[in-house]
Amino acid sequence: MSAAGSAEVQFTERPGGERLAFRQVEGAGPTLVFLPGYKSDMAGSKATMLFDRAADAGRAALLFDYAGCGASGGAFEDQTLESFLADTLHVIGERTQGALILVGSSMGGWLMLLAALALGPRMAGIVGIAAAPDFTRWGFTPEQVAQFERGETVFEANEYGPEPTPTTAAFWRSGEANLLLDGPIAIDCPVRLLHGQCDADVPHPISLKLAAALRSDDVQTVLVKNGDHRLSRESDLRLLAATVDRLYEDIAAS
Repeated sequence: MSAAGSAEVQFTERPGGERLAFRQVEGAGPTLVFLPGYKSDMAGSKATMLFDRAADAGRAALLFDYAGCGASGGAFEDQTLESFLADTLHVIGERTQGALILVGSSMGGWLMLLAALALGPRMAGIVGIAAAPDFTRWGFTPEQVAQFERGETVFEANEYGPEPTPTTAAFWRSGEANLLLDGPIAIDCPVRLLHGQCDADVPHPISLKLAAALRSDDVQTVLVKNGDHRLSRESDLRLLAATVDRLYEDIAAS
């Protein structure tokens, strides 16, 4: 059995919060931490691929589920962007030391940026996969925003499952309180951004706007001409793996 295969699900409890599930493998740093997207979890193909590769290469890695997602406790509808950020910072603070590489998918890309701002000098690099900062600002129609302003929950069709995807007014308000793209983003570590040009959920110009807003001089953006939002095809996973490997090499050489 590989090191990754023996990394069983464990649990930690955020003070005043829910029981959070995580998987971890020890190894050389920087520690890779994967941040899933909205209503996603650590069992996804991108997360598990990176975790398994890290374990096989002797690198430290950490996966976890936000409250209300995957194997963690709590109800999804009770969570906000700020509570997901608190989950992220708690698990990272409790389970890791030293330098970090954060990999964020979709909403996880927004959390990746917020966490990097909070963690400052610990950041060795970040990788965004269809990163979706500020999606409460650009991702909803005026009619849906009016629903949020009335305190209502918006339900949208979910192509990945039978149940509609809910977004609560509390989540929307927490997003509006944590917008990033209106000014410079004070992140200085190397940044790699991957985005499909056929992404129907997060328009690929968001990654271009993010690249321009980041203070770091070491920012690379890769657009996948026929890539969708998930970027989970075998070719996409190979691109992600190669991007992370090259980032480790660039960090080691710097």
